[in-house]
Amino acid sequence: MFEDYKIAVLLPVYKKDKPTYLSIAIDSILGQTYSNIRLFIGVDGPVNKELEMCLLKYEALEKVCITRFLENRGLAVVLNDLITLCRREGFDYIARMDADDIALPDRFKEQMYYLLLHDEIDVVGGAIEEIDETGTLRGKRIVYPLEPEACRSFFAYRNPLAHPAVLFRYRFFEKTGCFYRPEYRQNQDTLLWYDGLLKKCNIANVPNVVLHFRMTNDLFKKRRNGFAFAKKSLKDRFMINKGLGYGLYANLFAIMIFLITISPVWLKKLAYRVR
Repeated sequence: MFEDYKIAVLLPVYKKDKPTYLSIAIDSILGQTYSNIRLFIGVDGPVNKELEMCLLKYEALEKVCITRFLENRGLAVVLNDLITLCRREGFDYIARMDADDIALPDRFKEQMYYLLLHDEIDVVGGAIEEIDETGTLRGKRIVYPLEPEACRSFFAYRNPLAHPAVLFRYRFFEKTGCFYRPEYRQNQDTLLWYDGLLKKCNIANVPNVVLHFRMTNDLFKKRRNGFAFAKKSLKDRFMINKGLGYGLYANLFAIMIFLITISPVWLKKLAYRVR
């Protein structure tokens, strides 16, 4: 039967997440038309009372497993612990979800159907559509390449998958020989796609929108900001370009992204709108 294949969904939570958004995100997972899922929530260090109350609403549900970590150690470490936990429970399919996004009802049904039809694919994503703080569509849809070769070429300039919208086969991690790089507090997904492509993992996307991605007004102020981050990202990108043989144009593009990253917020927003 189609739904004999069980999916583990990994959802990290930390103190700055909003309870309202988290509740909507969890409900979008529990309301999937593909029902054979279990949600693994990893709480990355102490959280406030409101977040804890939100989590307690779901803790008794059979489909929800909440693991609390005493210290804030970063997204990559929490994801690695959750992968180990769900693998121990026998899950061969592992999905990602963020605490402020909304999975569309048919997301896992569509992605699992795709993987069952394409045995060569190790991880599948899909298109995403942006929403604002109120959940209203912003009129921006981000579509990713569909086929493995196109995804590999696309990675010369941008990530070929939306991280919170992916569904892995566990063999992706077996082929790479690693999980997320724990030393990375940011750009964990970029380095994971790099490690995967180095080991010939096949990446693909379904054409339809599978996730509403929440884009808040202060996103550009809080994330991907500062010279140190920009310098490290540029160094990583040069490493990726060399490792995967992308060449001169990819390096020039990386330098352009570096300049945008260290630019004022208004310029970041402009560059994002025209991307």
